[in-house]
Amino acid sequence: MKTRKLGALEVSEIGAGAMSISANYGPAAPKDQGIATLRTAFEKGVTFFDTAEVYGPYTNEELVGEALAPFRDKVRIATKFGGLPPRSDTRAKVRIRLFSTSRRRLGDGTERQIDRGDRRVSA
Repeated sequence: MKTRKLGALEVSEIGAGAMSISANYGPAAPKDQGIATLRTAFEKGVTFFDTAEVYGPYTNEELVGEALAPFRDKVRIATKFGGLPPRSDTRAKVRIRLFSTSRRRLGDGTERQIDRGDRRVSA
């Protein structure tokens, strides 16, 4: 599969969003089916996956983390946080706590936070 650069990251040209696996558009898929879907995407060359704390909520990050654990060093996972309370609190320590809990759900391979916090609110 072709790749593209996203800043310093090089990822597959096609990414896989995991939101609908965790019941956002109907009932949740069985866990084993969700894991198989994500692993099949990797086997087909996908190296860029997307999730968020709000999907499930929380369960989608756990599923993505578990599904991609065997080849975590070969993929990139984008996650978003702040969609659940305290969403209006964008102070740095709150963002760090939210990122830390997402990192725990995704596994220890999470390497960096790309901060798009509200610049109008001081840390």
